[in-house]
Amino acid sequence: MIATRFDTERLALLPLHVEYAEEMAGVLAAPELYTFTGGEPPTVEELAARYERQVAGPDRPGEYWLNWVVSSLQDDALVGYVQATVTGEEAEIAWVIGTAWQGRGYAKEAAVGLATWLEAHGVRRVVAHVHPEHGASAAVAAAIGLTRTDVVQEGELRWVSELPGK
Repeated sequence: MIATRFDTERLALLPLHVEYAEEMAGVLAAPELYTFTGGEPPTVEELAARYERQVAGPDRPGEYWLNWVVSSLQDDALVGYVQATVTGEEAEIAWVIGTAWQGRGYAKEAAVGLATWLEAHGVRRVVAHVHPEHGASAAVAAAIGLTRTDVVQEGELRWVSELPGK
C-alpha cells in the first residue's frame, strides 16, 4: 500500500517527499500547535530527517506508513499534514493543520478525505488518539465517524470507527 495523491473539494493531499520539509517547517512553526501533543516546532533539518524516515517506511512486514502534506487548491500553499499507519485492516490516523489555516474546516475535510481513501484501499477500522481537552480534534474525530472510548494511551483518548464494508 502506498500513498497516492487525492483531492477533496478545497485540498490536494500530496504524498510526502523530503523536499516539503522547508515549507512544512514554516507551517509547523507555531508553538501553540504543540499545546496538547508536547514537543516544539521542528527545524528544517529535523523535519527533513523525519521525512526521510517516514518515506523509507517501517521495518515491520505488513505495516505501512502513509503520509501526505495538505495543500490548499486555492493558493497552492501547504497547510498541514495527515498520516496513517496501516496494519491489516486497521489504520491509526493523525492530522495537523498549521495555525494560520485553522478555523476553515481544513482538518475535517482532510481527515474525511483520508478516511474515504483508506476505506477504498481496504481499511475497515480507523483509530485516532485525541487529547481529552482538545475540542477541535475531538470534533474532527466525530465528523469522520469515530467514537470516543474510555481507553487512555499516553494521556490521549482512543477514538475508533468501524468503516462500512466489513
